[in-house]
Amino acid sequence: MTDFHVDDPLIKRFLPRTLLGRSLLIIVSPLVLLQVVSTWIFYDRHYDTITKRLAQGVAGDIAAVILMMDRNPSALERAQAFRLAERAMWLELRFEEGAELPEGAGKIGRGLLVNKLAKALRERFNYPFHIDTKSFRRRVDIYVQRHNGILRARVSEERLFTSTTYIFLMWMVGTSIVLFGVAVIFMRNQVKPIKRLAFAADSFGKGREVADFKPEGATEVRQAAAAFLRMRDRIQRQIDQRTEMLAGVSHDLRTPLTRMKLQLAMLQDSPETTSLQSDVSEMEVMVEGYLAFARGEGAEKPEPTDVTALLNEVVAQMTRDGAVIDLHIEETLKLPLQREAMRRCLTNLIANALRYGQHISIRVGRRKALTEITIDDDGPGIPEARRGEVFKPFYRLDQSRNPDTGGTGLGLTIARDVVRNHGGDLTLEDAPGGGLRARITLPF
Repeated sequence: MTDFHVDDPLIKRFLPRTLLGRSLLIIVSPLVLLQVVSTWIFYDRHYDTITKRLAQGVAGDIAAVILMMDRNPSALERAQAFRLAERAMWLELRFEEGAELPEGAGKIGRGLLVNKLAKALRERFNYPFHIDTKSFRRRVDIYVQRHNGILRARVSEERLFTSTTYIFLMWMVGTSIVLFGVAVIFMRNQVKPIKRLAFAADSFGKGREVADFKPEGATEVRQAAAAFLRMRDRIQRQIDQRTEMLAGVSHDLRTPLTRMKLQLAMLQDSPETTSLQSDVSEMEVMVEGYLAFARGEGAEKPEPTDVTALLNEVVAQMTRDGAVIDLHIEETLKLPLQREAMRRCLTNLIANALRYGQHISIRVGRRKALTEITIDDDGPGIPEARRGEVFKPFYRLDQSRNPDTGGTGLGLTIARDVVRNHGGDLTLEDAPGGGLRARITLPF
């Protein structure tokens, strides 16, 4: 026997996706079920019984009139009986001498009221009859075939119909709508703090400041919000401590490197000094690269930035030495970015493409809820199995990329770190024309 769970695709297809929708479903489902059960019980017991009793009362009155007509067959006594029935029984009676029911007039129409009335009439007498509910508004005409004519009894609909059904349904539906509206208002207020918490966590993950966030809502939501604030403060303290530590490391490392460069500059040129100067320069480049990677751009605040203008500036700077870059901008896009960090990311990726390719193609545009930037080159590319490894710090390819011209191995690492700090991602793919494609996706 198959078990069904909320995580089953078939069930999830019909369930609301939002917390508000699912909470309202939990509230509405029992309410609707209660209404259905109550309506069924009311219809089956109350409405059916009351309609039956009213129909039996009308049938009994008509049967009583027929008995009086049989006992007093004269026209004068019949008229007196009709006047008495009109005053006491609310029946409008008329007798048509020699008339007969038309053929097919005895067919009973559909509807609970007609069926109950026909059943009650059959229980009172065996004469053919016809019930007309359409000829007169709010009136029911009952035609009874006698041996010498037709007895027509016109009954007000009030004698056969009870308004308690509509009153019951209106009160039940009306109160349900009011209660549902109140539930929606209360549930929206309960969901708002959760949405604010999600927005604050998402903004913090993208490096954006959320200054006015505070714990609100139910106790559990407040606990989650307080835990998020504590986590944010701990992460921020770690970032600040790392930045301060690296600032000190930067100062401590640069000072002896500078002294070594000065001392080497005062020495006479020789193969040994030239080799030492090369080593010092390489150490300086490596230290600067490491500090740039470890420091990130944590102190920079995100600001609304024109992505297309930033790309134009970076491309203009990179093409000063005669490089060929094809830039295609689909539309103007503005995002909250750490401008200098993103400039550095784009510069690293474009410089990496120029190092290994002859022709570079850059495209930027909107893709649903994301901004997408693709940088294609026509170089040798990177094997698919090693694309995840090139993002590791100081990792350099030994075969497809020349290690002598590949820098320190931090360019892609820094680039992906910057993109992920903005809530996006950087992936490597095969370019359509061969080579490598770097795809940046950033949320709005």
